[in-house]
Amino acid sequence: MKKTKLGFIAFAIGLGLVSGVALPADYPMRPITIVVPQAAGGASDVIIRIISRQMADQLGQPVVVDNRPGAGGNIGTVAVAKAKPDGYTLLFNINSSFLINPYLYKNAGFSPERDFVPVAPAATAGVVLVAAPTFPANNVDQLIKLANAKPGQITFASAGNGTLNHLLGEMFNRAARVRLQHIPYRGAAAAATDVMSGQVSVAFQGLASSIAQVQAGKLKVLAIANKERLEALPGTPTIGEILPGFGETPWYGLFAPAETPAPVIATLSAAVKSALADPVVLSSLQAQGAKPYFLEPRDFSALIDRELPRWKIVVQESGASID
Repeated sequence: MKKTKLGFIAFAIGLGLVSGVALPADYPMRPITIVVPQAAGGASDVIIRIISRQMADQLGQPVVVDNRPGAGGNIGTVAVAKAKPDGYTLLFNINSSFLINPYLYKNAGFSPERDFVPVAPAATAGVVLVAAPTFPANNVDQLIKLANAKPGQITFASAGNGTLNHLLGEMFNRAARVRLQHIPYRGAAAAATDVMSGQVSVAFQGLASSIAQVQAGKLKVLAIANKERLEALPGTPTIGEILPGFGETPWYGLFAPAETPAPVIATLSAAVKSALADPVVLSSLQAQGAKPYFLEPRDFSALIDRELPRWKIVVQESGASID
C-alpha cells in the first residue's frame, strides 16, 4: 500500500513541518471538544470520559465530550474532518468505524488518510459474545451445536449493518461454518435490550457497555471475541480457543483534522500518554474491560496504514454495503 498522508504527517510532526494554523505558544487557551461519533453510554463514550478528565488536568483546560452519533459514526467523523485544524475539535473513534466505513459506505464523506492526523490510540477494549441467561447455550461449543440443530433459527444482533459486531458475527459464521441470522439495530444499546429479553439469541458487545448487565445477571458471556483472555473475565475462554484464528481486539484512538500544527499534536499526544499513566484512569479502564494502549503519532500512523487494507478485505468478504 502506498504511503498515506497519515504517514507523511506523522513524519512531518517529527520535523516540525506542519503549519496551516498559527499556534499560540500557550496552547490550549480554551476548552477542547472531543467528538465521539457514537451514542452516549457506548464503549467509545465510556473510555474517553475516563481519559478526558485526566487530560483536562494535564492541559489546564476543560475537555468536553460531544456525542454526535448517526450514519454509523459518519456524522461526527465528518464534522471533525471539516473543523478548523487548531486543536480545539478532535475525534475519538473506534478503529472499526474509522477504518471500515470508507469501504462500507458508498460515500462515507471522509478519508482516514486525507482528512485526519493521528494523535494517539488510548485503549483496547474487550468484546464479548453474550446471550440472555435463559439461552440454552452456555459456551461456543454449545452455540455451534444449537445452530446446527436449528439452522436459520439462531439470530445475532448488531448495532447496525457494517458495524464491528455485525462483521464479527459474519466472521463467526465463516469460522464455525454455521448460519446465525443477522438482526441489525440502531445502536448497541437497542441490540442488547432485545438480547436480554430473548427476542434475539446472541450478540457481540463491547464489554465496557455491557459489563453492568453481565454483573447484574441480565446477560451471560459465552466467550470472549478478543485474541486474548480479558483480565475482567479471567475464567472465560476466547472464541479462538475453540475456533483457531478467530479474534479481534478493537482499539480506540484520538485524531485531529488534517493540517493541525505539529506542536498541537505533540501536546495532545503527551496529554494522552500522561493520562494513561494515572492509577485512577488505569483502574477505571480495567473495570470496564479495557486496557491502556499508547503509541506515538508516527507509530499510530503506521498501524493505520497496516489495518486499512485488512479491513477492506473483511468488508468485501462480508458482502456488506450501505448507500
